[in-house]
Amino acid sequence: MLTGLIGRKLGMTQLADAQGRVRAVTVVQLGPCTIAQIKTEATDGYEAIQVTWGKRKLTRVTGALRGHFKKADIAPGVRTAEFQRRGEGELKLGQAIAAAEVFKAGDQVDVEGVSKGRGYAGVIRRHHFAGFPGTHGTHEYFRHGGSIGNRSYPGRVRKGLRMAGQLGNETATVLNLQIVEVLPDDNAVAISGAVPGPDGAIVIVEHAARPRRRANMNVAVVANG
Repeated sequence: MLTGLIGRKLGMTQLADAQGRVRAVTVVQLGPCTIAQIKTEATDGYEAIQVTWGKRKLTRVTGALRGHFKKADIAPGVRTAEFQRRGEGELKLGQAIAAAEVFKAGDQVDVEGVSKGRGYAGVIRRHHFAGFPGTHGTHEYFRHGGSIGNRSYPGRVRKGLRMAGQLGNETATVLNLQIVEVLPDDNAVAISGAVPGPDGAIVIVEHAARPRRRANMNVAVVANG
């Protein structure tokens, strides 16, 4: 169908797997997403499926976007993204795609979202610096970053130097998480571990670009053992 969908992070909970192990999972409500545009090599130079999620008031949408969504005869969405076609299946404008049509339990996924904003943070919180000793002569210099420059060469502070500044509130992607369970009635999935953003944040869930070979790794460990 598609390589991914747009959804909303609902929160974290626990689930027990078939072996009785309790796993921390994040519940994400995926879709239903609606196809807004089908891009082709002939008209756009590449092939992709554009989908939209949610609904926005017409008063908060530009005229260009109104016309764009009107071609597909759908309401303007809150978030729009493009995905690749995956597998077989007919796709048409205005078609609604549910989570169960794209994902199944056991799939590995990459989850993209905007991380929680932590405001202005120092080097210890932002970059995990150790700080200075609490005794042995240290005076009013416990949580500082230390020297940031050097001598005559290069005579400036290098770009990218780890310093205090904005922490969080940036696009982050967590790779190779596993879908523990698909909840078709709620149009949601339970993903192992944590995903970026606070509860209620919009996230993009895609099939893993470079999935781990977990089954092969387990076989190799048993064979070597």
